[in-house]
Amino acid sequence: MTAAKPRLGFLGVGWIGRHRLEAIAATGAAEISGIADVSPDNAAAAREIAPRAARAETLDALLALDLDGVVIATPSADHAAQSIRALDHGVAVFCQKPLGRNGAEVRAVLAAARRADRLLGVDLSYRFTEGMRRIADLIRGGELGRIHAVDLVFHNAYGPDKPWFYDPRLSGGGCVMDLGVHLVDLALWALDFPTVATVDSALLAQGAPLADRETQVEDYAVATLTLAGGTIVRLACSWRLQAGCEAMISASFYGDRGGAALRNVDGSFYDFTAEHFRGTQRETLSTPSDAWGGRAAAAWARRLAENPRFDADADHLASVSDALDRIYGACDRGAVTRSTPTLASVSSG
Repeated sequence: MTAAKPRLGFLGVGWIGRHRLEAIAATGAAEISGIADVSPDNAAAAREIAPRAARAETLDALLALDLDGVVIATPSADHAAQSIRALDHGVAVFCQKPLGRNGAEVRAVLAAARRADRLLGVDLSYRFTEGMRRIADLIRGGELGRIHAVDLVFHNAYGPDKPWFYDPRLSGGGCVMDLGVHLVDLALWALDFPTVATVDSALLAQGAPLADRETQVEDYAVATLTLAGGTIVRLACSWRLQAGCEAMISASFYGDRGGAALRNVDGSFYDFTAEHFRGTQRETLSTPSDAWGGRAAAAWARRLAENPRFDADADHLASVSDALDRIYGACDRGAVTRSTPTLASVSSG
């Protein structure tokens, strides 16, 4: 007898939510059972993809549909509470990034997932680009030797179009929370989540040092993370940078035997190339086109169909949130101030 497919609900079906719905539906691994969104237009557009899905008005109404999992694509301030609500209901969760606005929120969600023994995933989608997977294989296979430097860049010619992104109480932060989370995750993930030893950072808002994180969010940030073992990770990210293109995105890894880099092509948000460097020589690892955007959601849905229980790899989400907290904390203590590791960050590394 064929096992029943997990029943999924989708909370928030704007552009990102609908894209993830399409990606999961295409796997055939799950049944799309419910949709909830405050916008009737968004809900109607989602039901064109999943016409048999029930319409719910709230998360609680969605959970009442006897779901096995919920996909959350709502404003950042709601992610942690909504994830915990679903997990406490015994429902697995796939959440848009960031899972929480700070480490405390992320750890609360992780605790709920462990209590419920239910699968928890976050849409850290750049891990799933073909180029980044190839680079991670090189690093973990020792082809680049000992990695001593990582350069991370994500500059966006635009800023978010929703007002809540600019309210730190709702967003948790600016371009670091929005874009930097992807880069920090890529570096720590590719290097198997080493401990972050020290952090230096500087955050700007409209070209001046960020004056008050209670009322402002950063639109430009630089940070240096020194990892256990001495690897130096340099991060730069921004909104509305005058860069002559829509986006500049890259993750470069340098070791004593070689290097590798993922870079976007012609300012694209979606097209990437990856290369392997040996001295002055370079080898292409991947080129466009690569339909990577929905792979994280699709992988979660397939995993849920196989085994809905908590996966301890999710604990690494705390390492990423700790690193972001320390980028913000280092800036809070001065223009460019060093942050020493806490017990929590050491134990999560």
